[in-house]
Amino acid sequence: MFYDHQQIEKKWQKYWEENQTYKTSDNTDKPKFYVLDMFPYPSGAGLHVGHPLGYIASDIYARYKRHQGFNVLHPVGYDSFGLPAEQYAIQTGQHPAVTTEQNITRYEEQLRKIGFSFDWSREVRTSDPSYYKWTQWIFIELFHSWYNKNTDQAESIKTLIQHFEEKGTEDLHANQNDELNFTAEEWKNASDIDKEDILLNYRLAYRAETTVNWCPALGTVLANDEVKDGKSERGGFPVYQKKMMQWSMRISAYSERLLQGLKTLDWPQPLKDSQEYWIGKSQGAQVRFNIDGYDETVEVFTTRPDTIFGATFMVLAPENPLVEKITTLKQKAEVENYIEETSKKTERDRMSDVKNVSGAFTGSYAINPFSHEKMPIYISDYVLMGYGTGAVMAVPAHDERDHRFAKKFNLEIKKVVETEEDVQEKSFDSKDSVCVNSDFLNGLNYNEAKALIITAIEKRAIGHGTTNYRQRDAIFSRQRYWGEPVPIYYKDGMPYTLPTSALPLELPEVEKYLPTEDGDPPLGNAKTFAWDEANQKVVATDLIDDQTVFPLELSTMPGWAGSSWYFLRYMDPNDDEVFVNKELADYWGQVDLYIGGSEHATGHLLYSRFWNMFLKDRGYINHDEPFQKLINQGMILGMSALIHRVDGTNTIVSKSLANGYKTQRIPVDISMLIGTTDEIDIEKLRIWRPEFNSAEFILEDGKLITEREVDKMSKRTYNVVNPDDICQEYGADGLRLYEMFLGPLEQSKPWNTQGLSGVYGFLKKFWNLYFNEDTFEVSEEEPTKAEYKVLHTLIKKVVYDIENFSFNTSVSSFMIAVNELQKLKCNKRNILQPLAVIISPYAPHICEEVWNLLGHTQSIEFEKFPELDESYLVEDEIQYPVSFNGKMKFKMALSAALSTQEVEELVLNNEKTQQILEGKLPKKVIVVHHKIVNVVI
Repeated sequence: MFYDHQQIEKKWQKYWEENQTYKTSDNTDKPKFYVLDMFPYPSGAGLHVGHPLGYIASDIYARYKRHQGFNVLHPVGYDSFGLPAEQYAIQTGQHPAVTTEQNITRYEEQLRKIGFSFDWSREVRTSDPSYYKWTQWIFIELFHSWYNKNTDQAESIKTLIQHFEEKGTEDLHANQNDELNFTAEEWKNASDIDKEDILLNYRLAYRAETTVNWCPALGTVLANDEVKDGKSERGGFPVYQKKMMQWSMRISAYSERLLQGLKTLDWPQPLKDSQEYWIGKSQGAQVRFNIDGYDETVEVFTTRPDTIFGATFMVLAPENPLVEKITTLKQKAEVENYIEETSKKTERDRMSDVKNVSGAFTGSYAINPFSHEKMPIYISDYVLMGYGTGAVMAVPAHDERDHRFAKKFNLEIKKVVETEEDVQEKSFDSKDSVCVNSDFLNGLNYNEAKALIITAIEKRAIGHGTTNYRQRDAIFSRQRYWGEPVPIYYKDGMPYTLPTSALPLELPEVEKYLPTEDGDPPLGNAKTFAWDEANQKVVATDLIDDQTVFPLELSTMPGWAGSSWYFLRYMDPNDDEVFVNKELADYWGQVDLYIGGSEHATGHLLYSRFWNMFLKDRGYINHDEPFQKLINQGMILGMSALIHRVDGTNTIVSKSLANGYKTQRIPVDISMLIGTTDEIDIEKLRIWRPEFNSAEFILEDGKLITEREVDKMSKRTYNVVNPDDICQEYGADGLRLYEMFLGPLEQSKPWNTQGLSGVYGFLKKFWNLYFNEDTFEVSEEEPTKAEYKVLHTLIKKVVYDIENFSFNTSVSSFMIAVNELQKLKCNKRNILQPLAVIISPYAPHICEEVWNLLGHTQSIEFEKFPELDESYLVEDEIQYPVSFNGKMKFKMALSAALSTQEVEELVLNNEKTQQILEGKLPKKVIVVHHKIVNVVI
């Protein structure tokens, strides 16, 4: 029977949509299972075949859990704010909402074609005001919260105000920007403005001057992951370090909890390692050094206070406020030039460049508090203002980068530590080191020396032991248009939140999406974007009088704002009263399975965990962590085609002739290849880009042959394969099976369209099991044991594979089972009916069709997954290989029920054995039960 995949897939996709087959119930009687894909961003290019890999895996698992009787939440939505849509708007003048809507429509069309079992009724979009109303509400909650170290959780700012009213800052343990000291009386006598200024020092969402990645060409601040090699990832524009007033999130308050929480999660170890490194917990001491000739001190954090005797110079971050105060007139020009050069590097670049040290001398000296020696103070970009104190004591005999710096600037290297083995000249960061330059530390091991020196530091009142974290507070402002407006207005220079009744604060219309002439963010172009405090509404900007009408915040939220809590909104997507109903949040709880890319390790995943912990602290949800199990899928790689252009010319040379020329390799669209060859259709190439229309070609045998290489599938390399084309030719089920068949989910693997023919052939074989030529024919006859064995062998394998996410080996098992059933000419209902259920999570369309042909009126989706019966896997007969002195001579078919002794007797009495023994007695007979027999003669 002809397998018409196009007709079948359209039929069932329409059925699923009309019957809302995958609509999730909030009925809490059934056990729940929450399967989630990382939030897709809807780009204009649509999906290529690499995108659905993780979605297919999660869909298989979601369908499998439905078969097991779980109430499955498997939602979909769109992370629809962001820079790409805004950049397109700047170029074309088209509103980002229009292009975003078009992109989402395209994505949804493609996703539906692949047959995902999403509950489309729960779709959310971060750019929808009904969604970002609650993102703004969470921001307001963060603004009105502080972190109490005594209770180790976030609390309402009201409890902090109460503490100030009763005790001032006495006995206060809080995460804050600066150490403040005042009495209850001083707090009560402070003005309202001063009180607001003090509270801003403690709020979890706060405004402060911060060093940011500023991109003038894009007119906005960029996150670290949006900058590569000092340039913006989008557009390749220069990025500079700049100090600006920015909104920040106090994620640093949660550093220890974020670190400890990793122990409870079933995540890939490399991802956990990335988060641990990013959080960067280290224990040591904070130490103050006096500066010769100044009243100022330099404060450093060091994990090795026991090496303080070997500190020979100090290094400040170029952004450290001390630099301006202590730089001498003679050194001023050099220092300022160095600061200018540093501003062109991102923090990530500065952290990663470990070998190339550079710096400038300030002209001033610090005093070592133990040796009392003068230590020159330098600035260098390898010291970051955001980590520790923005200053380090340099111990060049102990630290590799300090050592390079000392060598470059000809600074003293004083050896302080040596290992018990007295290893070669330098032993950097040795954990079994002993101090030798101080009488009272001599002979102590690392931990003893560290503890003793911290005690000495505290006794001298020049510092204290402490724990530090590399993680810094997350910058929350973006000078963009296409993002969530921040629900803040400014009164007497202080920020105040809008009342929640005014939410959502919607994006206003603007004439252009660029910054204003005064340098304000694009929202500064809005004509209606001011807050009328008296009437509690947004009014025209020209009404601002700073008496009753005040300016609103012009920055918008970053892309990660909406994606930090979307998994909660899916639980209750249409609620107008709360961001999520507490009972539903308790029922759905954590995401049980989360699948997405490893590139989100230190961005989205940290921010989501932070917001989740905060919402739990404030009593809105009851679970600590958002995602219990996480899998990072690998990439599907494309096969790029590259042509060789001779440098300085418009001559294209074929691959095998290119060695005779100096050439530039240029990627070309793989659609111009002729069939499955590496030959380019030259006429298509001429039409593709004008520059090739007048090109000259040096051909081999009249052909232009390309070079091929495996690369990331992307528009940039023109190697993308459209899933629509694959679904058209091979079907969605073919695409789903093939992507799983390519290899282990977590690994990257190259795409090869030719490989689809094998999977498509399997689908046709599976289809034909149910037909006798063109007639649907399934027998009610009881299957044989051999047929049951094939079925239950498959059940056992597939259950193991799905539960261990080994989807590729499941597809192989399907092929083996169908081949065996085909050989057995099996068309029995009791085999083919459960077979359809087993394969349906992978290939739902074809399985729905045969299920329907088998006489069922309900979808196959909720049919119970077949149970394994191990009795069908027990062998009745064993084929024993019989060996003599280790060489196999013949095989004997014996009952599996026979004992070892019975097997031995039957083998020795066998006619062939008697012929080989020639009347001799064997020295020994070795029987490995159900395996082999070896006769030693």
